[in-house]
Amino acid sequence: MRTERTKKLPLLFTQVIGSLPRPKFVRDLLAQRNAMPAARFKQQLDNVVRFAIGLQEQAGIDVISDGEWRRTHYVGEFLTRVGGFERCRQFEHHGEVKMTDVVVRRMQAPESVFAADAQFLVENTDRCTKFALPSPFLIAVRYWHEDYSRDAYPTLEHFTDHLAEIIAGEAQAVVAAGIDIVQLDDPALTYFCDRHLTAGEETHDERLRRDWNIDEQFPAALAAINRITAGLKAEVHLHCCHSVCKRRSDVTGDYKPILPRLADAKIDRVNLEFAYPNTGDVGDLALLPPNLSVGMGVVDVRSDQMPSVENIEAIAFAGTKFVSPERIALNPDCGFAPDAGEPPSIDEAYEKLCRLSAAACRLRERFLSKS
Repeated sequence: MRTERTKKLPLLFTQVIGSLPRPKFVRDLLAQRNAMPAARFKQQLDNVVRFAIGLQEQAGIDVISDGEWRRTHYVGEFLTRVGGFERCRQFEHHGEVKMTDVVVRRMQAPESVFAADAQFLVENTDRCTKFALPSPFLIAVRYWHEDYSRDAYPTLEHFTDHLAEIIAGEAQAVVAAGIDIVQLDDPALTYFCDRHLTAGEETHDERLRRDWNIDEQFPAALAAINRITAGLKAEVHLHCCHSVCKRRSDVTGDYKPILPRLADAKIDRVNLEFAYPNTGDVGDLALLPPNLSVGMGVVDVRSDQMPSVENIEAIAFAGTKFVSPERIALNPDCGFAPDAGEPPSIDEAYEKLCRLSAAACRLRERFLSKS
C-alpha cells in the first residue's frame, strides 16, 4: 500500500535498488567482524553506513537505502543471521569450480534479524527509506538441494513455506521500525524470461540446471510473496533483475513471459531493467498489469561506461509511451554491488546516481510544463 509519505514523492522519483559498491575499507571492516570488540565494530559500521546514506542524499536520490553495507552479500547476510546453512555444495560457474551454501538445519529466527539495521537507516535520513529482503523463491531454488537439505526440510515446498514465514516477520519488523518501502529481491523469477534456460539448454551456472515450469513454479513463488506482503503497512516493491556477477548478467531475455502473471501479486511496484542489453525492452511495459507501477531501470550498473543524462532521459521517456509518468519511478537496473567483490567503484556509482537525478529533473520539467 502507498503511504502518506510515499504519496508525497515527486513525479518520476528516483530510488536505488539497494546496494552500493563497498570500498575496500568497508570490505576490510566486514572481514574483521569477529576479530573486533562488538561495540567497536558497531560504531565503525554505523559511521560507514552514514556515509552511504549521505552519498545518496548528495546525489539527489529521493528514496534512500543503507547501501547494504552491513551485508557482504544481499542474500548471504540473511542466511548467516537465521542460521542452518553450510558451504558444502560444489558447483561450476563460468567454467570455475566453486562452493556454495545449502540449508542443512532448520532456520531459527525467534526475533527480527534486520529491525535494528532498518531503524538506524530511518534515524539517519529525513527522506523516504527502502529496505530490501530476499524473496523465498530466490533462496529456495538456490539453497535447497535434495542431497543435503532433506533432513532439515523434506521438500523444496517445506523450505519455501518456512522462508515465507520468517521473511514475513522481517517485513513487519522493518516497517515497524519506520521503513517506507519494503523491496523483495527475486532475480530467480527472471529465469523464466530466458528462453534458452527454460528450454533446458546448457547454462554457465550448474545451479540453474533444473526443470523450469512457469505454470507450476511462478504461482507458488507469488503465493510466498503474497504471504509476506499481506497487511503490510508500507509500499511494496518486487525487484526482478537478470543478476549481476563481475559486470555480467546470469540470464537474458525480456519481461514478456512474466509481466502478465504479476497481476495477482500483492505489491505496488515492480522494479525492472531496461538499460543493459538483452534484458527488458521498453515495449514490455505494454503488458504491465494496470494495478502496478514500475521502477524503470534506466542506468546500466554493469558497464564501466558512463551514460549521458540525455541517454537516461531517453530510456525513461520511452517508457512514458506505455505507462503514465505518475506510475513510473527511475532507478539503476540493479544494485551496484550485490556481492562485496563486485567491480564498480563508489565514485562510478555516485556519478551514475547524480546523472539519474539530473535526468529525472529534466523529465519532470517536460511533463509539469505541460500541465
